[in-house]
Amino acid sequence: MGVRQAVSDVASECDTDRREHRPARHRADCFDPPPGLMQVAGDPAPSSAASSDTALVERANRGDHQAYAELVRRYSAIAHRTASLIVGPADAEDAVQEAFVRAFYALGRFRQGSPFKPWLLAIVVNAARNKARSSGQQPRLRERLSGDRAVGPLHIVASAESTALRADETRSLVEAIDALPANARLVVTCRYLLELSETETAQMLGWPIGTVKSRLSRALDGLRVVLAESGATDGGER
Repeated sequence: MGVRQAVSDVASECDTDRREHRPARHRADCFDPPPGLMQVAGDPAPSSAASSDTALVERANRGDHQAYAELVRRYSAIAHRTASLIVGPADAEDAVQEAFVRAFYALGRFRQGSPFKPWLLAIVVNAARNKARSSGQQPRLRERLSGDRAVGPLHIVASAESTALRADETRSLVEAIDALPANARLVVTCRYLLELSETETAQMLGWPIGTVKSRLSRALDGLRVVLAESGATDGGER
């Protein structure tokens, strides 16, 4: 069974529950797929000829569950990657499932014409944060990066800014990111580990674009300091 058919089937069951006013089930049950259904590391990239997100959202709002299944397929990988970077790979799948359920029920509040990806990822971030709080602990970034193949190797977006993030070893960079304050760590994660644009980062986090730019600039300054100190500790200039 593919993702499309699974989501279509369970969404139909959820709608039946609402129409017939049967006792509400836990919403996560509505998108709880068979084992292995959402193995996202190998998900193919969406075709350039595929329907636009806006068209899919409009169809899903009209009751086309295949359209929502396509959105699930299209964004499963980035959703899983986002959750893994926040809560770790062990709990990422639960957070992703919960986020897709929440997004399904919130489609009516989605502002048509707005980009869907950052809107969805904001829901994923909240679900992952709640999961992290409920578990009482959050793994360090090094563990989150090394424990999940879907996240892949640490990759920094190629740009003039990224020169500030160069380090002799990935280990030093990861530890430097972990040492940043929460907001700085979050904006660096969105911009460079999730490879979102500044605009997408702003939409995802609900911050003004100016706030993203200023916090990113301060975060990069903080990384320079931490990496410089790390270099001195490891034996001075390289």
